[in-house]
Amino acid sequence: MYKIAIDLGGTIIKIGLLSHGEIQDDIKLSSQLSIGLAPNLPRIKDAINSLLSRNHATANELSGIGLAFPGLVNPINNSVISTNEKYDDACELDLNKWVCDNWNVPFYMDNDARLAVVGEWYKGAALGKKNVVMMTIGTGIGTGVIIDGKTLYGQHFQAGSLGGHFIVDYRGRRCSCGNKGCVEALSSSFFLPTIIKEHPLLSASFKEQAIHWTFKEIFKQAGNNDKEALILRNECLDIWSAAIITYIHAYDPEIVVLGGGIMNSREVILPYIEERVSRYAWCPSGKVKIVSSQLSDSAALYGLHYHLNKKQNHEIYI
Repeated sequence: MYKIAIDLGGTIIKIGLLSHGEIQDDIKLSSQLSIGLAPNLPRIKDAINSLLSRNHATANELSGIGLAFPGLVNPINNSVISTNEKYDDACELDLNKWVCDNWNVPFYMDNDARLAVVGEWYKGAALGKKNVVMMTIGTGIGTGVIIDGKTLYGQHFQAGSLGGHFIVDYRGRRCSCGNKGCVEALSSSFFLPTIIKEHPLLSASFKEQAIHWTFKEIFKQAGNNDKEALILRNECLDIWSAAIITYIHAYDPEIVVLGGGIMNSREVILPYIEERVSRYAWCPSGKVKIVSSQLSDSAALYGLHYHLNKKQNHEIYI
């Protein structure tokens, strides 16, 4: 039997076809998140049907569809509770009906970073651990938490998933969520042009040159000893480190998994954050291991596979 897993990223929508616990094929679409989710659904539907067709899978062989969403999600009734400038029409959509009308199979959805930590715990870097935090660094900053072998949800399904909106500077930049000084507002790709434009230590010539740079380019230029790129890179590393220390103090994990495309620079990021965490985190019982994701941009897809299996077997998963 096949399963379809959809990860609605801020830049890319990844749709995977899974069988026997592995991704057999996938399709990537540009997210076009500014137009909302409803206009994207026909594109996603076509991609799903294309995956099934080119892998010679019939509708009868499809056993479930899962969706990872970048916002607050109620995974019991498969609804979006709240969004933050990403697919903002999703709260009004009946995704259960969309899946039922098109494929008539079981459906499951949850927050994308929460599903990513489940994927790493189920099959990746956190396999065998009981207490895990994952931080995904990308368009936004997401987190997922597992405590004593159970995914953290809270009474309103937001516990553990708002790490991007932990405050690291209460006088800092206003975030898209309305707060000031959130991790996301100070160190995410979404805010990167603003970070560069407003930075008091960067020259006008550097700002003009770097205003459209991605983190990939910033890390590249910092590696070439560009002093201003180093200032920018290290400030973001300090913010990510401060956030991780806060997560460690809040959740007491054995391991912190870092994900997102930024981890292509893991050889710089991991030693830097490990040193900061070792120096500043209050961990009398021993150091917390900081590792890179093993599943990369497929982590949430494997998290969905895990939950769809639970749903198929009528097991309690929340």
